[in-house]
Amino acid sequence: MRGKIIKGIAGFYYVYSQSRIYECKAKGIFRKDNRKPLVGDDVEMDVLDEEKLLGNIRELLPRQSELIRPAVANVDQTLIIFSIVKPKPNFNLLDRFLIMMGQQELPCIICFNKQDIDEAGEGTEYERIYTSCGYRTLSVSAKTGEGIAELKELLAGKTTTVAGPSGVGKSSIVNSLQTGIVMETGKISEKIERGKHTTRHSELIAVGEETYILDTPGFSSLELFNLEKEQLAQYYPEFEPEEKYCRFAGCSHVTEPVCGVKDAVKAGRISKMRYENYCLLYEELKNRKKW
Repeated sequence: MRGKIIKGIAGFYYVYSQSRIYECKAKGIFRKDNRKPLVGDDVEMDVLDEEKLLGNIRELLPRQSELIRPAVANVDQTLIIFSIVKPKPNFNLLDRFLIMMGQQELPCIICFNKQDIDEAGEGTEYERIYTSCGYRTLSVSAKTGEGIAELKELLAGKTTTVAGPSGVGKSSIVNSLQTGIVMETGKISEKIERGKHTTRHSELIAVGEETYILDTPGFSSLELFNLEKEQLAQYYPEFEPEEKYCRFAGCSHVTEPVCGVKDAVKAGRISKMRYENYCLLYEELKNRKKW
C-alpha cells in the first residue's frame, strides 16, 4: 500500500493512506543505507494489522524535493503568515523568511491575517509592497473567513509548508482550511497522543485531495546561514531591473555614490522599508564575517 508520512516521533512514522493513519516502523535497511524517512515522504508499506492500523515502511519513493529547515520532503511551496495588526508585522523577519525559502528555491505565498480588525487599511499597502516585488500576496481573516476560499485555491493539489511567528493566527488559518471530513488531526489515534502537544515536531495535515499543509513551530528570529553579503541582493528581486543603472559592477547598493537601487528607493519604485531591511541584513552579514 502507498501512503505519505505525516509525522515522525521517536522512530515511529505515521503514514496517511486512504483516509486512514497507520503507525509504522522503518525497515533496518534504511539505517544501513544511511537513509532516514522524512515527513512528506511518499512510501510503500506493508500492513501488519488492519484493525490496529500497524505497518512497516518497506520503500521510500523518489523525492521531488528536500528541505533542510524544516527537514521535510516533497514540499511544493511555502505559505508565510503574518498579521496586519495585533501584532504588527516584523518586516525584517518576513524578509528573512523570504530569503531562507529563496535559498531553497521554494515559491512563497505571503498571507496577511486579521483583515477584519485592520481599521486603517494597512494590509492594502503591505500587499502592494510585496506584490510589486513579485510575490503572491493576499489578506485574509481567519475569524470571518474572508479570503480563505482564494487561499484554498492557491494550496489545492500541493504540499505547502506554513511559516510565521507565533501570535499571528497560524493555527486559526490551518483550522479554517480543514473541511473536517478529511481527517481530525487531534483524534487520529491514542498512540500519536504523546506527540499531540509537542510543537517541535513537524506534521503534515491533509486538507483536501492530494493537498497537504505542513504545520511547523513558530519562529521569532532567523539567522541567515550560508549566505555571503555579496549574495544578499539576489534575494531582493525588485533590485534586478535597477542594477543596470549602478556605476560599479558588483555594487553593494549601500555605500556607492551612483546606485540605481538607491535612486529607485528615492523615486518610490522600491519600498524604503524593504531597502532599509536589506541594509540591516547586509551589515549583519558583513559583521558576522569579520567576527
